[in-house]
Amino acid sequence: MTSPRRAPGAPGGPAAAAAAAAARGGGRGRPVPVPVPVPVPGAGLCPPPPRHCPRPRPLPVLLALAAAAAFLYAAWPPVGDPAGNAPPGGRRGRSEAELRELAAALEPRRLRETFLRPLLRPRVPGSAGSRAARQHLAARLGALSAGWRLELDAFEAATPRGPVAFASLVATAAPAAARRRLALACHYDSKALPPDARGRPFVGATDSALPCALLLELAAALDARLRHAARQGADTTLQLLFLDGEEAFGEWSASDSLYGARHLAARMAAAPHPPGGTQLGAISLLVLLDLLGAPEPTIYSHFARTHAWFLQLVAIEKRLHRLGLLRSHPREQMYFQPGPAPGPVEDDHVPFLQRGVPVLHLIPTPFPRVWHTPEDTEANLDPPTAENLGKILAVFVADFLRL
Repeated sequence: MTSPRRAPGAPGGPAAAAAAAAARGGGRGRPVPVPVPVPVPGAGLCPPPPRHCPRPRPLPVLLALAAAAAFLYAAWPPVGDPAGNAPPGGRRGRSEAELRELAAALEPRRLRETFLRPLLRPRVPGSAGSRAARQHLAARLGALSAGWRLELDAFEAATPRGPVAFASLVATAAPAAARRRLALACHYDSKALPPDARGRPFVGATDSALPCALLLELAAALDARLRHAARQGADTTLQLLFLDGEEAFGEWSASDSLYGARHLAARMAAAPHPPGGTQLGAISLLVLLDLLGAPEPTIYSHFARTHAWFLQLVAIEKRLHRLGLLRSHPREQMYFQPGPAPGPVEDDHVPFLQRGVPVLHLIPTPFPRVWHTPEDTEANLDPPTAENLGKILAVFVADFLRL
């Protein structure tokens, strides 16, 4: 699917979508984007915040779109361009046998029953559900053999509901020798929404229990490879960021959103990391997963700086499709669309991006139809899509880390 759909549950398009979102319990800093000029490296024509461009008058719209189209035609990295588009480092040219081995390492039942289901509960920051989710994440990583170091970034912050305790979990595989990190991130909190008329709580299956479960599944599937890489003295290792407090308690704003990401990015920017840099500077690439698990997601490349890495995801999806390794995947290119995104989406990547960290933002646009509703449950996840995304990301991580 190459063009954005209308906002889920809002037949009138973006304006109706915004009204529907407000009616569901407060604003969100990540609305379904409207077609606006795409952001370019690190900033853009409409960088966040604000979260979307204001609607200009008709003539300026046409002029702006024409200028943006001309700019993008000249500046946006073309698909398959052999010059300047190869990502730095990373492994290329895996055999069919290697790809089949990587795909087979992922276990759908483990993803669903062991990693996902314990997260399908309200996870509002500072609550018992939040603590249980965090303990689940830590316990599952602690049971692996790759030598994960677990750190808690705990703090208290003022919110529209008063002071709230937050805690993000930072997990790094065998960190002793590795100087660099590939960071995969998600938020594990759920939005504070009241139960619906039937008494159903909001559990946020796509937002973002499934992305968190995918990170656990990747760590488990690549466990032996990560352990071997550490023994070989690999320069780059895998880091997982489970961020708390992404959701706003009221209307999304710079102060009421991204609590965990803002605090952690600032802390890592000040924390020393050998040989003379900072923990933030050690991140070679931050890959943020959000709102994943619904059927047929359409994921775009948001930043020209990391477009070459996004093209790796495009290529991996195509190759796994051709090998018959993706379930219910009728076209070779379904998820990862190589063109620029319809517009900016504000999310947990922003505090890292603002400090110079290269970012891949893997979020579907438009958002899932169940976004911020009690229908965002396991029943509305699409198991083949979740499994396919896991396989694509497993190959991507293995290639990046040369596993």
